[in-house]
Amino acid sequence: MEIITKYFPTLTPVQLHQFAQLQQLYTDWNTKINVVSRKDIENLYLHHVLHSLSIARIIRFQPGTYVLDVGTGGGFPGIPLAIFFPEVQFTLIDSIGKKIKVVEAVSQTLGLDNVEPRWSRVQDVKQKFDFVVSRAVTRLPDFWEWVKGVIRRDSINHLRNGVLYIKGGDMEQELQELNRHYHVYHLTNYFYEEFFETKAVVHIH
Repeated sequence: MEIITKYFPTLTPVQLHQFAQLQQLYTDWNTKINVVSRKDIENLYLHHVLHSLSIARIIRFQPGTYVLDVGTGGGFPGIPLAIFFPEVQFTLIDSIGKKIKVVEAVSQTLGLDNVEPRWSRVQDVKQKFDFVVSRAVTRLPDFWEWVKGVIRRDSINHLRNGVLYIKGGDMEQELQELNRHYHVYHLTNYFYEEFFETKAVVHIH
């Protein structure tokens, strides 16, 4: 938890309580369903929670923003972002039903009424959203093709509506194949831990 308060010192008591519960909740669920790799569960706050919150260093979503988390797995980045932005609506989808069960249980325990978990593929989503967020589900050009139809045109945030994609490693080739405007935010500019050295958030619009 210290790593979260180090970078986000102005969290409310409610948010602090919600973030503090994540370790136990995911440890318990991980014994039933593999939502976080076994060796990673001790690093939950660094590798999953703070990693998810990298989006909150790049954009402060306006109240009333609608965000779709595609391939959320056990709820990343959607659940940490929903705790951080209580006035923003998050729809978390995954094609694996048992992972969505975890998202439902975690968001209910935390009292997150701004989270809608949905067992679905993005191709079946009919609603429009301001932003689509995700953590390295597939190659960037493929991901853009999947989601471009669900992004609303009119922006209410300082960043244009689009995709905020958390990704690591070398993505030069993928970026070259993207026929879109994009901006890469290197996470070493926001967090000092070694874990973030090769990681970035890509804004595609």
